[in-house]
Amino acid sequence: MTNLAVSDRTATASGPRLDIDLDAVARNTRLLADRAAGELMAVVKADGFGHGAVDVARTALAHGATRLGVTSLDEAWTLRDAGLGVPLLSWLNPVDADFALAAERDVDVAVPSAQHLSAVAVAPGRSRVHLHLDAGMARDGADPAAWGTLCRAARRAEQRGEVEVVGVMGHLGCADDPDDECNTLGRTRFAWALETARAAGLRPRDRHLAATAATLTDPRSHHTMSRVGAGLVGIDPSRSTRLHPAMTLTAPVVQVRRVRGGTPVGYGHSHRTAVATHLGLVPLGYADGLPRLASGRAEVLVRGVRRPVVGRISMDQLVVDLGERGVDPGETVTVFGPGTHGEPTVAEWATWADTIEHELVTGIGARVERRTLAVPHLRSLS
Repeated sequence: MTNLAVSDRTATASGPRLDIDLDAVARNTRLLADRAAGELMAVVKADGFGHGAVDVARTALAHGATRLGVTSLDEAWTLRDAGLGVPLLSWLNPVDADFALAAERDVDVAVPSAQHLSAVAVAPGRSRVHLHLDAGMARDGADPAAWGTLCRAARRAEQRGEVEVVGVMGHLGCADDPDDECNTLGRTRFAWALETARAAGLRPRDRHLAATAATLTDPRSHHTMSRVGAGLVGIDPSRSTRLHPAMTLTAPVVQVRRVRGGTPVGYGHSHRTAVATHLGLVPLGYADGLPRLASGRAEVLVRGVRRPVVGRISMDQLVVDLGERGVDPGETVTVFGPGTHGEPTVAEWATWADTIEHELVTGIGARVERRTLAVPHLRSLS
C-alpha cells in the first residue's frame, strides 16, 4: 500500500528557484583579469551563460573587465539598451545582419569571410571590424587559404573609408588540454595571420585568441586581450583553477509517499526500490533543463544529505529516494550549487549527463523563478 502526502505550498513563489550569486562573478572576474596579459573581454552571450547578461556584464565591468563580447547583434542591442556604452564586439552574424545599426550603435563586428566584408563595407557608416581567422576548428572564421585575400580586401575597404580594421581574432579548439598539439597549431596559425594582416597594411590594435581555459593555462596564447565567458560564472574547462560557481538551483518537495520494496518508479520502470522507503516528488524535469541522461546517476541534497534521483527524469518532475525517515512536503531540495554545503555541483551533473557545464547553465528553462543576489555597492556603468 502506498501512503501519499501532498503539499499545498506549490505556488510560483515557493516553486523551483535559480539563485545567481554576482559576488561569485565578481571574484572570478578579478582572478581572470589578474591572469590575462592584456585586457579582459567579458563574454556574456547566451544571456550571460544563463546568469543574466546585463547583471553579469555590469558585475564584470566593475571588477576588471574593460569590454564586452556577444555572438549576435540582438544580444548586443540588449546591452546597449541597458545603457552599457563600453566597447562591444559581436562575432556571429549572417551576411544580411543590420551592420548599419551596428555602426550607429557603436558595436564592433567580426568579419569571417569576403561576403561578410562586402556586406559590412556597403552598409552606411564606418564599421569597426575584427577579422576572424579559423585557427584550426573548421568552424567560424576565415579559412587560412582565404585569409590573405580577405586581409587585402579589408585594407582596400579601409582605404575607401568603409571600415576600420581594429582587430584580429581566433579561437583554440583544445585549450582545455594545454598540452594538446592542436593549441600549438592554433597559436602558430594565429601568429601567421597577424603577420599576413600587417603585410597587407593593416594595423589591428586588438589581437585576441585565448578564451577561459587558455587565459588560465596558456600565456603563450595571450595577446592584447582575452575573451572570457564561462570563467566569469565559475566554469573552468581546463579544471586547473578553483573558480566560484555562481548558480544554485533549488526546488520544493511537493509530494512524499512511503512505498514497499520492489516498487517500480517512473517511465519504463527503470528503477525498483530495493527496500521500503520514502519517495519525494520534485517539480523539475528536462523541460526545465535537467538532462534526462542523468537519470539513475544524479543526486540532490536533502536535509544536508545527498539522496539519489531514481527512475527516469521526466519533462516536469523527478523522484528522489528519501530513505526510511522521509521529509515533509514543502521542504527544499538543492539540485546543484557551488558545493560548499555538500550539494552536487553543475560539474557533477555534467558528468552524470555526459555533457559539459556550459550546456546545463545555459539550459535552465523559463519556468524556473530567478533571483539575483547583487554585489553590494555595485556601481552603475553607462
